[in-house]
Amino acid sequence: MHLETLLPLGKVDPGLRAPERTLDLASVAADAALLEEVGYGGLVVEETKDDPFVVMALAAQATTRLRLGTAVAIAFPRSPTVTALSAWTIQKLSGGRFTLGLGTQVRGHVRRRYGMQWHPPGPWMREYVGAVRAVWDCWQHGTPLEFHGEHYDLSLMVPLFDPGPIAHPAIPVHLAAVNPYLCRVAGEVADGVRPHPVCTPSYIREVMLPAVRRGAGDRSLADFRVAMKPLVATARTDAELETRIRDARARIAFYASTPGYVRAFSHLGLDDLAAHAQQLSKQQRWEELPALVDDDVLDRFAVIGTHDEIGARLLDRFGDLVTDCEFSIAVHDDTDRATLAGLAATLRAHDDGAGRREIIGGNGQM
Repeated sequence: MHLETLLPLGKVDPGLRAPERTLDLASVAADAALLEEVGYGGLVVEETKDDPFVVMALAAQATTRLRLGTAVAIAFPRSPTVTALSAWTIQKLSGGRFTLGLGTQVRGHVRRRYGMQWHPPGPWMREYVGAVRAVWDCWQHGTPLEFHGEHYDLSLMVPLFDPGPIAHPAIPVHLAAVNPYLCRVAGEVADGVRPHPVCTPSYIREVMLPAVRRGAGDRSLADFRVAMKPLVATARTDAELETRIRDARARIAFYASTPGYVRAFSHLGLDDLAAHAQQLSKQQRWEELPALVDDDVLDRFAVIGTHDEIGARLLDRFGDLVTDCEFSIAVHDDTDRATLAGLAATLRAHDDGAGRREIIGGNGQM
């Protein structure tokens, strides 16, 4: 299994309030080097409070083997050509270790945070990926830039703005997804899908992967990846674990209040919980939200355990379903460093064959 992590190590952002630790840009290089040293496969960065491409550049400079990726960068506020150039630059800098992970964001954020018009995200993302790939093809092969769609009309590339070919032009594209339509788009045009933390194993197996396969049609999924970002609550001791559980409960409540994630809650029969959470969110009664998440709901969405338990519990939940898993613990001393190395070895040693068979359709041939 491919193991990756966000920064800061052990991050669980409650969503409803400020996290205890924020990303220290000055420590990115050291943390990336540490991950490479203890055997991690990758480092990914989400676009929340820092520019993910800047963080990727810092990590690329400090490592030689660690795979790097955005998980995810928000696509629509950026021109496809701008995104293509950012990815091209990081791919050059990293020597071919970059994966472009893209997300759509929900209607309210696209309209009110980015100041853009809203369009149905599935068709928009399909066209966006096609436009990015057209720009890459132009730069790598000298193909005339002629991409014409509903949202993007690209036909100009002059030498001053053409970076030219690179040694590793095949940049994988992963799409963040919850709803079946975007999963179908991922199967059609992308190299992997990144399920949201609200996506439980049954939801991935019964809703997402069938949609990926429908999108793929006759296209092979032998190398397609499912990169899960599970919601994890872990700590050294049971006493410390209570704080992590509190954060996980708040994060689930935050997700329940977001209309774009309601399908994952409906899948588990939690429509009433989602409706109540959305009502409290509209009233900005943020601190009342976590109380909606009882222990049963908590266990459905979060993987919980102390450091000596969490590796096995992650494998129990996702080991037969995904190819990539995002997870880490905070490293404060040499004991934590050794623990992280041990967890990395445990998860990395797990055969992803069952997950790959699940992606292509149970017992299908890869």
